[in-house]
Amino acid sequence: MSEHPIQDSEEESSLKPLAIEGKLPLKTVGIENLREANPQYLPPHRYLHPWFARRPTPASRLAILASVLPQGIDSDDLLRWMQIGPNREVEGSLNEYVERKKATEDQRSGNLESHYGYPRPFTQSPTDSERAEIHEKLREHWDGELPSVLDPTAGGGVIPYESLRYGLPTHANELNPVPSLILKVMLEYAPAVGDIESEVKRWAKKIDDRANPRIQEYFPSTRESHTPDNYVCTYHVQCRSCGAEIPLVTKWWIRTRSDGIRVVVRPEILDDGTVEYEVIVNPDDEDLRGFDADNGPVSRGGDAECLRCGVVTEDDEVRERFNEGEFDYDVYCVRYLKSDGHHGFRSPNEADVEALDAARDRIQSDFKLSTFLSTPIPKGNKTAEPRNFGIKQWRELFSPRQLVCNYEYVDAINHFQPQIEEEHNQKTAEAILTLLTLSFSKLIDRNSRLADWDTSKGYPSRMFKGKNLAFKRVFTDNNISVGGVDFVSYVDKIYQSYGELVGYLPEGSDPANVSVGDAANLNQAEDSVSAVVVDPPYYSSIMYAELSDVFYVWMRELLDDVFPDIFRESLTDKENEAVANPDRFDGVAGNGSSKRDLANDSYERKMSEIFSELYRVLEPGGVMTVMFTHKETDAWDTLTMSLINSGFTITSTHPITSEMPQRAGMRESASADSTLLLTGRKPHQERDPENAVPTLWNDVKSDTRSAAKNAARDLIDSGLSLTKTDVIISAFGPTLRVFADAYPVVDDEDNKVPPRRALEEAREAVTQVLVDEYLEAEGIGDLDDITEWYILCWLVHESDTFSYDEGLQLGYGIGVDVDDIKRSTKTWRKSRGDMSLRGHTDRVQNANEKPENRSSRTPVNPDDLSFGLALDKVHAAMHIYDVKGESACCDWLRERNFGSDSTFKATLQALLQVLPHDHEDWELARDLAVGRTRDVLDLDFSPNVFAEDSQQTQQTGIDDY
Repeated sequence: MSEHPIQDSEEESSLKPLAIEGKLPLKTVGIENLREANPQYLPPHRYLHPWFARRPTPASRLAILASVLPQGIDSDDLLRWMQIGPNREVEGSLNEYVERKKATEDQRSGNLESHYGYPRPFTQSPTDSERAEIHEKLREHWDGELPSVLDPTAGGGVIPYESLRYGLPTHANELNPVPSLILKVMLEYAPAVGDIESEVKRWAKKIDDRANPRIQEYFPSTRESHTPDNYVCTYHVQCRSCGAEIPLVTKWWIRTRSDGIRVVVRPEILDDGTVEYEVIVNPDDEDLRGFDADNGPVSRGGDAECLRCGVVTEDDEVRERFNEGEFDYDVYCVRYLKSDGHHGFRSPNEADVEALDAARDRIQSDFKLSTFLSTPIPKGNKTAEPRNFGIKQWRELFSPRQLVCNYEYVDAINHFQPQIEEEHNQKTAEAILTLLTLSFSKLIDRNSRLADWDTSKGYPSRMFKGKNLAFKRVFTDNNISVGGVDFVSYVDKIYQSYGELVGYLPEGSDPANVSVGDAANLNQAEDSVSAVVVDPPYYSSIMYAELSDVFYVWMRELLDDVFPDIFRESLTDKENEAVANPDRFDGVAGNGSSKRDLANDSYERKMSEIFSELYRVLEPGGVMTVMFTHKETDAWDTLTMSLINSGFTITSTHPITSEMPQRAGMRESASADSTLLLTGRKPHQERDPENAVPTLWNDVKSDTRSAAKNAARDLIDSGLSLTKTDVIISAFGPTLRVFADAYPVVDDEDNKVPPRRALEEAREAVTQVLVDEYLEAEGIGDLDDITEWYILCWLVHESDTFSYDEGLQLGYGIGVDVDDIKRSTKTWRKSRGDMSLRGHTDRVQNANEKPENRSSRTPVNPDDLSFGLALDKVHAAMHIYDVKGESACCDWLRERNFGSDSTFKATLQALLQVLPHDHEDWELARDLAVGRTRDVLDLDFSPNVFAEDSQQTQQTGIDDY
């Protein structure tokens, strides 16, 4: 973290310092980032269309303004221009005011907005006078001109849109056509076309009037004004043993919320082996007698148990059946819309089944529909998920009813396109067609076989709740002509967002220059841009192109002749996408290079090309601020080499809280809770890193560790809301600055040292700082390496599951090869590419079983009198206490003389400090630390802090938000 200007070299001292190279109000902006993260009230651009990893408005504003304003700007002025703080005098600084409000949130009587005394910043644009004030400062610094801002990988568009709100010349580029449409709406149509509400809604009604009657036969009403709006669907396969249908349902609940109604489905196997479904509204005890609604035929692992004979069809065989087409669709609940606008639930009937058959017949008999969206789904990292279930064409992501209904609305929009283009000028017609397309495409997020049913709300769920194309065994067929998940409603919602975006921009705003293409080959003149603010693609975290194709294929059907250059190809561009996708290198790996190695090399090469292009378009003395939110060392290694190879000089780094702190079991393996703002400058004279005099690694190593330790201590003392993982990641910035200044770095044998060596040193150094700060247990350094690694994993990650790379790097720091210990110690297991720590139940043999009956795969034998690892001793003690009780455990501890074993005590004390308080192992550790076992162990630490009534259910961060 850089709190002061960094100007060590002669070259850097010739650059006019910028605000981002000095002290920034990081904690205050972090608080605002968290305030914005209210899922009920997000910025309007978030509602335009699904996209991934959008940055918060306050963080984006800070990155933009601090990158162009001169150093020395008063913190209160900066916050005021960012619309943080009330429009009145406050006691002390705005930083202090916001922090006081954050500290007293729990005591508030009203909502957050009234408590803070000002609205969320995204709802407020700078006033004309504030813009004039900012522009005056900028012109003084940038030789009379307003600095231009470029986002070369603009994605969801928050960075360039905020640049427009401040009246800056703005450029945005994006490779992927799907977010490019979002950018056109935000950056071109909002400022240049403006309010077109009446026109958009008029055309939406015409489209609906045409398509609506054509899909009604597929949603038959049982009585007047009871129109089905959602069919809750599943699949069935036949039992190999008895021939009965096995519905692939995990739970039979349809709606579980206690407010309003609760709904459950009860299946009945008929004599012929078919299943009939009874929907029960507000079931009582009698309705549920002998029926477990929480357990459907499908287990958590995907195995399916026959309701009639109990024979299990394993998950692999179920997948094989899908690949062979040996399955059928089932409707097992119908939600319908009443004339008063309320919803009801009923059992499916024969008419509902016939309607699904009618949709299937329509597809087979209609030539256009029979070949519609028949583009193959390519093999890939994420596309493997639907392909594993036999979904090989994009049309197959949709049930027959979904495909027919979606097609009818596409056909209706295409029918009216010539009239829209004839009645309006080109830009307005583009805007109308784009908004209509986004509205329809957004419907796809809830109307495919990958969009499941939300049993909590009793409502259709979204396809992209995560960054994957995971197959769903339960999905929803929506009536997209009525009921809320319908075309007209979505047009209204999309336009509401668009209207807000129009209103937030200064009157008479110039549109941004939006380009669609490879960021490594920009349509931008050399030395033409003052500042680049970029949130680059996230390494291996998100496969943007693979995921977005599900929208692209529909958009292309609607807009290929409106934007022929954008929708020229059948699918999105994977070749030029800057991600580390190992699946792109199937069949290429070999000769010592794995798929992952090739993917990493490809990503580094691509990012180097992008940064080199940004270096080209930046004016001398220009600035690039990279917003990076990633935890994997490989990602940082690649980013650093790309920056160095491109010629940038790293001048500052700042960590800022940008995401809601992630809880145990909810973590994304690769993304951090904080964003690092890493700033590089283009020097007036180009450096030649290839011909620079190398620096010895031994000379750089100590500086690396010192920079990391100092950064970590500063962060801990700063009051920023950072997890311990984020402290490590945030210390990477100063570490990389040291490494970049010394580059090229070589070892004693003249081999080049990559940045990851510096990052490994930084991780080890910061981990030691965290141990010193948060672990009170004596003798941690005397423990065996594996026990120490296990404790440090809990300390740093505050969860039993985290990125494999993080666990690997932590092991390297203390001499543990995690792959070597996986099988022999069972301290961890692989879980979907992540690492999950095992507790005592997975590691200790059952003492109540005879030795000959115990599993040889479980490494810890509680009968042993000595153990190889300190962790084994404590886990064995936990097991004995758990299955045999306190008295037997006391005898067991005495027999092994653990009362005088310092490693046992140190491990027990450390686990009590690092484990979440709702973890079974923590509860057993606490039990060992109190009562008679405490006396046997002769413990000298107080058990009071481990009291049973503690409210802590997990570790807190450095500043518990």
